[in-house]
Amino acid sequence: MRTYLITGAASGIGAATAELLIERGDRVIGADLRGTDIDSDLTTPEGREHLVAEATRLSGGALDGIIAVAGLATPTPATVGVNYFGMIASLEGLRPLLAGSDAPRAVGVGSMASLMPGDDRLVELLLADDEPGALARAAELAASPEQGPLIYSSTKIAFARWVRRHAADAEWAGAGIPLNAVAPGIILTPMVAPLMETEEGRAQMAQAVPMPLNGPAEAVVVARLLAWLAGPENTHLCGQVVFVDGGSDVVIRGDATW
Repeated sequence: MRTYLITGAASGIGAATAELLIERGDRVIGADLRGTDIDSDLTTPEGREHLVAEATRLSGGALDGIIAVAGLATPTPATVGVNYFGMIASLEGLRPLLAGSDAPRAVGVGSMASLMPGDDRLVELLLADDEPGALARAAELAASPEQGPLIYSSTKIAFARWVRRHAADAEWAGAGIPLNAVAPGIILTPMVAPLMETEEGRAQMAQAVPMPLNGPAEAVVVARLLAWLAGPENTHLCGQVVFVDGGSDVVIRGDATW
């Protein structure tokens, strides 16, 4: 039996991942704003510290896997707090709890939105670990209906780059910990439900996020990939952002990977 810590475990992809792992016989410690084992607000330094303290207490100081799912998609500064700084604080803060595992693993949830335009200044501030500056820039973007959506994509761009920049470090790969991310397309979760309620909304989403392979996916599709990335079978995948997007990456970028 392995022990996992999952942020964002109360609903959507996090809940589906927790359910899948529990069905397989593993132990899951869930964290979210409310409704799981740890109530934690990842927009604040205090909430992030509380997550680590409670995870340490509940796990007895030992985890086998960290699955960081918690995220927001609103055009607000809070999205910066959760999607980037909360994500990094979860992965970095909980990493010491992996030290005793025979197969330590860590994975975070990005988005195919990392392929979309972002705000260069916000991405720069995020990667510089300048939270006050990033929040201020996000507030500027949020004041404009046209620029507000750039907040979400910028956090996902920055997180993907952070994974690429750090996965091979001594603290991760050097310690035998595969660090990776997934990049979902449209996933049928409560977060995107309002966007899919009308024919017009569904058409707009399909245009922005083309998914020629089977269309929008249920949360369990991403959960299965997260479970593998965080499981003992994953011995050599390092610093990858794996798109589980029904083909959006292929349609948008073509052969750009080469």
